[in-house]
Amino acid sequence: MLNKTILMGRLTADPVLRYTNTSQIPVASFSVAVERRVGKDKERVADFFNVVAWQTTGEFAAKNFTKGQPICVEGRLQQRSWIDEATKVTRYAVEVIAESLYFAGFKRDDAQNTDAGYDADFDPYGDSVAA
Repeated sequence: MLNKTILMGRLTADPVLRYTNTSQIPVASFSVAVERRVGKDKERVADFFNVVAWQTTGEFAAKNFTKGQPICVEGRLQQRSWIDEATKVTRYAVEVIAESLYFAGFKRDDAQNTDAGYDADFDPYGDSVAA
């Protein structure tokens, strides 16, 4: 069986680092916006993915990544369920469990790269028209 996910996008907020109640294990959670093209005119839309990073990976995320920064996440999909106490309905969530995180651009405070590392001619879809 294979469960492998690789996402490249931008953080929608700073990662939130918490610790489990019993073992005090660090866990960071954050969301990544990933663009895709749809339709004949290739309109850009974003999908938002929730990511959970445990232990040193979570600490690394909280220390090194901030809102708007490009990030590459490698991990696996995991579904969890719980019972909503108010409605007694079972709820489900699908999350990416991060195994590795990578910088996908330069830091925002780099004066020479205010666009977070992408050159003016960067086109991830390879469909830009040359001037």
